[in-house]
Amino acid sequence: MALARKMVMVVGVLQLPSRLLLSSSSSSSLIASSSKGVAKVVLKKGKTQLFKDGSPMVYSGAVDRIIGKPPPQTGDVVIVADGTENPIGWGLYNSVSMFCVRLMQLQHESTRDPSCALNIEKLLETRIAEAFHLRNSLGLPSATTNAYRLVNSEGDRLSGLIVDVFGDIAVVASSAAWLEKYRNQVETCLRSIHGITHINWRPSLDVLKEDGFDVSTLKQTQLSTTLPQRSMVVENGISYAISLEGQKTGFYTDQRENRHFISTISAGKRVLDLCCYSGGFALNAARGGATSVVGIDSSLPALELARENVILNHMDPEKVVFFKQDSTEFMKAALSREETWDIVILDPPKLAPRKKVLQNAAGMYRNLNSLAMRLTRSGGLLMTCSCSGAMTQSGKFLGILQSAAAMAGRKITVVREAGAACDHPLDPSYPQGQYLSNFLLRVL
Repeated sequence: MALARKMVMVVGVLQLPSRLLLSSSSSSSLIASSSKGVAKVVLKKGKTQLFKDGSPMVYSGAVDRIIGKPPPQTGDVVIVADGTENPIGWGLYNSVSMFCVRLMQLQHESTRDPSCALNIEKLLETRIAEAFHLRNSLGLPSATTNAYRLVNSEGDRLSGLIVDVFGDIAVVASSAAWLEKYRNQVETCLRSIHGITHINWRPSLDVLKEDGFDVSTLKQTQLSTTLPQRSMVVENGISYAISLEGQKTGFYTDQRENRHFISTISAGKRVLDLCCYSGGFALNAARGGATSVVGIDSSLPALELARENVILNHMDPEKVVFFKQDSTEFMKAALSREETWDIVILDPPKLAPRKKVLQNAAGMYRNLNSLAMRLTRSGGLLMTCSCSGAMTQSGKFLGILQSAAAMAGRKITVVREAGAACDHPLDPSYPQGQYLSNFLLRVL
């Protein structure tokens, strides 16, 4: 933590008081004065305000022309300007992606922080230090929780960069071509954070392909690591074995607060955890005093972790049991046996990765939730989730749940609505960053 504070202090020293007093117009001069040899991306008339208001992604359709010889290459710093060629900020260029520029700093921000103007290395240092300071102010890490999200892409003003911290390991999920160019600089910044001694770089290959990056170039560098395949973390006082080769970054920190909530309502209850992965909700239910917990997942490696976690936390393996089965098939079989549970948790994988499959995904969500509601005893609770950004942003999830209730012949009321944990900040100018929906329903 001392090193991270030192980093912030260094940034502060570079913010000369005279520059802090620059006006908006002189800020434009600041960017321009440092722009020798920097290409300029000029926006079309009428397309400027969206980006002045903070939207970080400049789509290629908003660009009128590019000034600069030779033309900029992917990852290059560029100035973004309005139709009169007056700078509104600067960002990182992509020659092939639909995201032509990822804006990094607006004109008025360069007034407050001139040391970062057109300087991606300094910006990375500053933003990662600020992200760590925010997590510290939220009480992370702590004696009872050392798994948390350090950088949340646009929410921390570093579009495309996800960093989850598990103890002394930082797992980096790279989903933008510029990050592969500046990988060494990112890793240097992360090593300056107190407590981080290992870095596991995990490019999101499918997203990088969409961003125009040649993922074949990663083969020589990606898996060269001495890290173990498994590690240990603690979250809200519960220990977890996690796989650093598992899904996403290895552990879902976004559900931390929702998992803890389950522990507060499970005393004396029978709990069913569907799509349980490594048992996060199930373990919290058991810690909260559930009389029995059943976890279902189709992944054997995930269930091996879940069973290991039961032993790690000295829980009764006869009261917390896990089965490898497709959740839909399990629910249908349980209905045929007329089984019900006091609390049912349904946290399926991403069913709508893109808007174009939203309609099909809606049918899957409806069917899954209809079955889950029928397995919830009358007056019981169903915690149901969607981690699909397309679904959450559509605003249709609650309507789908109501349709599922009608299909099941049940009546629902919303008891609690939540999203990702507080270490997953959102940029309101980029609502596409919102992806997790979590509803607690009473089922009658």
